Order: sequence, then structure tokens, then C-alpha cells
Amino acid sequence: MKSFYIDLGSSTIKVYCYEKELKLMEENSIYFKNDFDAVKGISEKNLKELCDYFKNIKKKYNLRYDNTNIFVTGIFRNLIPERKQELVKLFNDEFDLHFNIISHGIENYYLAKAMENDYNGKKVLIINMGGKTTELVTFIGSKITDTKNLNLGVADLLNAFSKVNEKYSGDSLEDMEKFVSEKLINIELDKDYDCAIFTGGEERFELLTGFHLVENTLFHDNIHKYMLSLEDYIKGTESVFYDISMEELYQLMPSNPKWMDGARSGAIIPLALFKMSNVSWIIPSDLNLINGVINDLK
Repeated sequence: MKSFYIDLGSSTIKVYCYEKELKLMEENSIYFKNDFDAVKGISEKNLKELCDYFKNIKKKYNLRYDNTNIFVTGIFRNLIPERKQELVKLFNDEFDLHFNIISHGIENYYLAKAMENDYNGKKVLIINMGGKTTELVTFIGSKITDTKNLNLGVADLLNAFSKVNEKYSGDSLEDMEKFVSEKLINIELDKDYDCAIFTGGEERFELLTGFHLVENTLFHDNIHKYMLSLEDYIKGTESVFYDISMEELYQLMPSNPKWMDGARSGAIIPLALFKMSNVSWIIPSDLNLINGVINDLK
């Protein structure tokens, strides 16, 4: 039976269909962080936009309680119990769907399931970054040896740096990296990783924006075809900051241009983590927790 899986985070909603294989059907960005209040809930504007979007996709894909699974993460975890219950009731009453806010631990579990691999025996740092949180998972071969949850995401940088999304960034890459490094000063990371995998649409983004990707020779899983050096990651990020305009970034993703609002800021947290962990090679990945959900079913 055809099933639908929805990843609803702090700023992006991704709709997947699974029959014989998992397929990303569409995505839509809503900035739930704007005017967010843990006690009052998400803003009326964002709530209306969320409901309007679900009315559209429910009709478009014939979403039902028995064929649809929603996994809600990020900023929604910060809501007080009453606001969470209201959203659960709203989705049940209006859409006959379950608004399933998952814990950080469950998100880590599904991220790990998505990334399960023997990695040719390599030590690998997985970085999964969202609007308000970042998850880190360490694999040595096929075994998980460490997990960390960071209360830091793209939204924190967008809030702190008001000029980053000018035509060309008015905030410097160096200042933003310093900001992140200071936030992570108490985080300890190993220094002997063979590579880091940066998930959540990063392969697509780096292909669109012209990062210097080469063939992945560290491991072969028929999924992660590319890698790039830290030096080339920095060069590619500098280009996104200073050479590619925001209008050009929007044009690269016409189906959901707002996703590109996080493109510049979204490069900084991983950059700081790459340097902290002494990573030389980076593997861009489009996998996320929904891939882990599917792997868990197999």
C-alpha cells in the first residue's frame, strides 16, 4: 500500500511517498520560529499557513489516518503540554491525522537508522541540522559510539545576523563562525574522524550551487556519491555568501525558494563542527529521519 511520511520541522515541511521506494514529493517552508512563544504557541499567521498547506496536501495526495505518518521535530518540542495537545486535537479534528511530536532521542534513533552503514570501517561524524536543533551521531564502522544534541540551529544565526540575506551577505562568514564557536565552547568532539556526513538536502544544495564535489572514495553505499575537502567546502560557502545573489539562490529552487533563506546561515554550524573535529573530508547527504523510519520498517 502507498504510504505517506511527513517531516515537519522548525522551518520546512517535507512530504514523502513510499511504495517500493521512498520519494520526496514536495516541500514547503514556513518559519515557525517567527513570533513563536512556548506558552502561546506558534503565531496565528503560521498556524493558518500550516493548516492551509495541510488542507492542500490532504486533498492532493488523499492523506488519511491509516496511510499518513507525521513526524514533528525542532521548535514544536518547546511548546508547553497544553499547546502540544491543542495541535494534536486540531490535526485529529480537522484533518483526521496525528500530529506526532517526537523526542530528541527518537529523532536520533531514526537518524542513526537512516545512516546505518559499515562505512568501510571508517570513523564518521553525522551532522543533522534543523532550524533550532542539531543532532550529532558518531559511527565507527556500523556501530554508534556517541550521540549529542545541540540546541543550536539555522534560526539562531538568522536571528543574530540581520544582513546575511541581503543581495550579497552583509554579515561576514568569519563573524558568524565565531558566534557559533562561542556557542559550542563546552562541546567536546573527537579529533580523529575520517569524514563527516552533512545531511538534510546538502547534496542537492551543493550540486545546485557549484561546490567542487569529487567521487566518494572513502566508502561505497550507492547513495553518497560525492565528497569534498574542507578547503573546497569553505570556498563553496564563500561563493554562496559573496558571489551568488539571494535572487539567484531562489531561482535555483523555484518549487520552494524560501528554503534558500537558510542557505548561508546553514553552512556555518557544520563548518565550525568540521574544524572542531579536525575533519578533512565532507560527504554531502540528502538523507534524513524519514529514511530512518523506512529503514526501521524493513
